[in-house]
Amino acid sequence: MSNTPGDRATSTGMLAPGSGAGEKGLKTGALGLFSSVAIGLASTAPAYSLAATLGLIVVGVGLQAPIITILAFIPMLLIAFAYKELNAADPDCGTTFTWAARAFGPRTGWMGGWGIVIADVIVMANLAQIAGIYGFRLLGLDSLAGNKTWTTIAGVVWIIVMTAICYVGIEISAALQRWLLCVEVAMLLLLSITALVKAYGSSAPATAIRVSWSWFNPLNVASASALTSGILAAVFIYWGWDTAVSVNEETADSARTPGRAAVISTVLLLIIYALVSTSAQAFAGVGTTGIGLANPDNSGDVLSGLGNAVFGSQGLGWFLTKLLIFMVLTSSAASTQTTILPTARTTFSMAAHKAIPEQFARVHRRFLTPTWSTVVMGVASIAFYVLLTLISSNVLADSIASVGLGIAFYYGLTGFACVWYFRRQLTRSFRDFMIKGLLPGLGGLILLYFFCYAAFDVYAKPDYGTTSINLPVFGETGGVTVIGIGALLLGVVLMLVQWAVQGSWFRHPDVPVSAAARDEP
Repeated sequence: MSNTPGDRATSTGMLAPGSGAGEKGLKTGALGLFSSVAIGLASTAPAYSLAATLGLIVVGVGLQAPIITILAFIPMLLIAFAYKELNAADPDCGTTFTWAARAFGPRTGWMGGWGIVIADVIVMANLAQIAGIYGFRLLGLDSLAGNKTWTTIAGVVWIIVMTAICYVGIEISAALQRWLLCVEVAMLLLLSITALVKAYGSSAPATAIRVSWSWFNPLNVASASALTSGILAAVFIYWGWDTAVSVNEETADSARTPGRAAVISTVLLLIIYALVSTSAQAFAGVGTTGIGLANPDNSGDVLSGLGNAVFGSQGLGWFLTKLLIFMVLTSSAASTQTTILPTARTTFSMAAHKAIPEQFARVHRRFLTPTWSTVVMGVASIAFYVLLTLISSNVLADSIASVGLGIAFYYGLTGFACVWYFRRQLTRSFRDFMIKGLLPGLGGLILLYFFCYAAFDVYAKPDYGTTSINLPVFGETGGVTVIGIGALLLGVVLMLVQWAVQGSWFRHPDVPVSAAARDEP
């Protein structure tokens, strides 16, 4: 095949003209800072994340739930600094894959890219399922919302729609995210303020409790184990802001804007989560019955019941409750879209760097978006979702719980990559030492601890989650650990196969290697 871009055009687009940052043929300058922040926030799906996780945090730590959501912000901010600095040096849409490859070598980089892919494919199943359920609830079709077949069909439709939006252009994706995010944040703020006002009003529910400073004292958590488990659960609600960096090659001022957007996104998430968790707890309390946040019947979705109690079921209250359901629906749908974006760009970059088959490096000639990478991400997500739904809802639930291991793996690897990438610059100034070295390294260590603690202690217990597997040597092991670690080990196998077929990558002539990754200072 000819090496000229013009000769590479096919029905599926052309191969990326180059593999360096800004050379792959994506649409440059399509996003500004606001769009990048919107994509970063939407990727975390604040409403959906709170609905699915807040109850679980309360069950684990009780009244200390607000401080747990705040503490979980710390490793996220530290890793956001790593993304910011690495992006400034090398704004490649492969992010962790590219940076880890430059810092530690191509095989480590490949595993970093695989961590992103596997986490995103797995979580797509949950996002699609939530979107399907809430779509029926919004229409008042509760019987269909409880039907596995119909929710699966609706979830598949959502994935197809969002994949199509990602395919036709990053600007359309960003515009949709801005509108959805505005509705989401506005509703969360309205819910929080209304809940606080009613909690302190004359018509406060019997469950209401006054906000206390003791809620923000982590020493009041029952045990170190409960503290760690709570933070581990809360880390999930921050995941996704790195999408703002994954679209760096399509962002104006690609060396600075994506990194700034990542840091801004994490700070805004901290404000949203601290406010919602505090106000929800003040209004509903932490009881195990009724609207109490620790009620196991509400653990998978605390916002629906809370919306009815806060807004009421008549007149404007009915409308706002429906709007809250719509917000969770759009939150999961928006996150479905913004989960496709980083995965498609990771595999696109991996292909451009010769780490996976070159078909994944194809760019649409008119839309200037990854073609194969986007479509394959959508197809893989549908296949995984449908397969696990057919096998068992328990296996699907445990696979979703295993996402935390993939998150901790590639976020932590990015922190360590930052330290090593800039190792010869750390003594130049106090800022370089802190922002490029100490803080990212600390973030990496925290996530490494969470990864090991979760994989080999919490998740490995046979009674954790809904499934367990009898492994040779290890015996009965929790399904969450088996799925999470198994998915990463599958990546090792695929990486070795690709290495055997392709040979070494990241040594291709058109791939620039940053001076920060070489021996020269």
